[in-house]
Amino acid sequence: MTRRYDNSRRAQQAAQTREDILAATERLLASRRLEDITLRVIAEEAGTTVQTVLRHMESRDGCFSAVAREVAARVREQRGNAAYDSIEAAIADLTDHYEAEGRLILNLLAQERDGNAFVAEMMRKGRAFHRRWVRRCFARGISRGDTAEIDALVVATDIYAWKLLRLDLGRSARATRRVMSDMVTRILEAA
Repeated sequence: MTRRYDNSRRAQQAAQTREDILAATERLLASRRLEDITLRVIAEEAGTTVQTVLRHMESRDGCFSAVAREVAARVREQRGNAAYDSIEAAIADLTDHYEAEGRLILNLLAQERDGNAFVAEMMRKGRAFHRRWVRRCFARGISRGDTAEIDALVVATDIYAWKLLRLDLGRSARATRRVMSDMVTRILEAA
């Protein structure tokens, strides 16, 4: 009788190791400067070796790119095509996104002027996505694509508005949603 080799456990372990590396890289991107994130640091954070990180991701930039794809997929899933029946619902979804991803985004924004192509591209895509989201969510209230009105809505819903209210002023998530919803409502009413 021939014994059959079951490779499923090995595949599960490899998938878990990849997930550990991604999670470690994301935690590091949310809390450290890019130049301080080395393959060794990623490996230590993931509880593995540099060679294992290289086998799964090929390079440090491979780790960063994989995290960028994961975060973009989460954002698209949450906010990409969601239809909202109210301003409050749209802002609740947006602030939930900021609660989950905000510190990562803010840490990368703080490094944007350092000239890193990875950060520049992530921020460019994020800004374009956010502007499309604003246009889609508030289209019924926007006066025929008025650029100034769209700009005002982008500012009122920007991560820096959330940061000021939630992190700098220490407002609750609920209070932050209320203030951002009020700003959007007033901009649309003024149009």
